[in-house]
Amino acid sequence: MSEIDVLVLNQPIHGMSPREYRSILADRLPERRVELASKPSEYDELVAQSRIVTGFEIGADAVESADDLELFACTFAGTDHLPTDAFQANDVRVTNASGVHGPPAAEQVMAYVLSFARHLDTGWDRSRDGTWSHYRADELQGSTVTVVGTGAIGGAILDRLAPFGVDTIGVRNTPSKGGPADEIIGFDEFEERLPETDYLALACPLTEKTEGLVDESAFDLLDPSSVLVNIARGEVVETDALVSALKTNELRGAALDVTDPEPLPDGHPLWNLDNCLVTPHNAGHTPEYWDRMADIIAENVERLESGEELRNLAQ
Repeated sequence: MSEIDVLVLNQPIHGMSPREYRSILADRLPERRVELASKPSEYDELVAQSRIVTGFEIGADAVESADDLELFACTFAGTDHLPTDAFQANDVRVTNASGVHGPPAAEQVMAYVLSFARHLDTGWDRSRDGTWSHYRADELQGSTVTVVGTGAIGGAILDRLAPFGVDTIGVRNTPSKGGPADEIIGFDEFEERLPETDYLALACPLTEKTEGLVDESAFDLLDPSSVLVNIARGEVVETDALVSALKTNELRGAALDVTDPEPLPDGHPLWNLDNCLVTPHNAGHTPEYWDRMADIIAENVERLESGEELRNLAQ
């Protein structure tokens, strides 16, 4: 029997301390032993004693030497960076942080969209300049918003758009599964719906299908008054094509929480465009991060013992 029920690796998220994460987990699981591996040099030894390990990365060697390890609870939504072969070879299951980021990421998308709709960039400029001068603004109501990806984050975006009187199109791999949009389509229809799209929000995983999805031909199809929002992965958009569209006013604007390359280097053209807002992959930040992760783990501790399917199972 393993000595440690849950081991927290010292891997901060958005500057939030794993010590706080360990404390929250200990409160949720008072009858379990919850420990923090405070130094990387301790990881292998403590992982080998643990039933559940949580963090955003772990080495294959640590997995292979941990006979009691049953579950790695990844604190990222994506798990493609993890040692999949080692997990499979050692019968270790993997869960992700899907759902943890939904509320803050969706709120950030709404902030981007409303800022462009109401031309708040102009308002900020005039406020900084101390200029009282009226300017024209638009309405979000009556717009068409296309959301690529209808998972936890895409669904949260669509839920928050519902009261604004917009037409929504959701794009997903299997349209027959439906979703919280006025219309759900597959990727085979994506390009033909771009001309009617006023706001294109990307909230999809990076796959062979989505890499380079928004390319030069996509920008040609979008109306010049449209806006791109990307909280997915930078590689979903072809950066050179985006820069060209923004410079030539083929696209009204873009709000990017992710970029390619990332982080965006000093002097990159995107930094110098007035119609492009760049934030540092911050859409998922929330003070509720560790609490939501603890919800997932506490539930899965019970599911491991009962033999039920795990929540947020990724691998």
